[in-house]
Amino acid sequence: MKITLIAGSNREGATSTSLLRSIERLLKDQHLSVTFVDLRELPLPLYSPDAEALHPNVQRLVEAVADAEGLILATPEYHGSISGVLKNALDYMHAGLVAGKPVLSVSSAGGPMGVSSLLHLQGIVRNLHGVNCPEWISIGAGYHSFDSDGHPSDEGMRGRVESAVGKFVDLTRKLAAGVEAAI
Repeated sequence: MKITLIAGSNREGATSTSLLRSIERLLKDQHLSVTFVDLRELPLPLYSPDAEALHPNVQRLVEAVADAEGLILATPEYHGSISGVLKNALDYMHAGLVAGKPVLSVSSAGGPMGVSSLLHLQGIVRNLHGVNCPEWISIGAGYHSFDSDGHPSDEGMRGRVESAVGKFVDLTRKLAAGVEAAI
C-alpha cells in the first residue's frame, strides 16, 4: 500500500510538518510505502490554468498523488483556513488524481484546535472526489512539543494521532481491496 503525505507549510520547523513526520514514522513502522512531499522543499509556481506545461516540481507532486492509494494532507491554520501553499498545490489536482482515494486531514493551530482549516480541507477533498477519512487530527496550542523520537510529547495527543492514523490505514486497505476486487 502506498501513502503520500503532503506537508502544506513553507515555514521552517512548522508544527504541521513535524506532526506529519511523526505520522510518517507510524506508517513506516507498519511497513507501508510512504512518499513525503514537503512543499517547503518543493516550491511550486502559482497555479495558472493557462500554463502550457507542468513545472518539474508540479510534475513530482502530481506523480506522487497519482501513485498513492491514500493521501494525508497537513496544513497550519491561517486565518481560519488552510495555508496558501497547500491550496496552491491542491489547485494543481484534478478529480482523476484524487477520486476514490481516502484522505486524512491534519492541521496545527495557534489556538486550541484548527477545526476551520480541517473543514475547508475536507471540502476541497470532496470537490476532488476523494474519500474523507471520518477521523481528523488537529494539534493546538499547548500540544506543539515533540519527544526525542519525533512524536507528540503529550500522551493523549499521541494516542489520538495513533488512533486516527490506524483508522485511516484501515480505510485505505478496505478501499484498495474493493478496487482490486472490482478489477
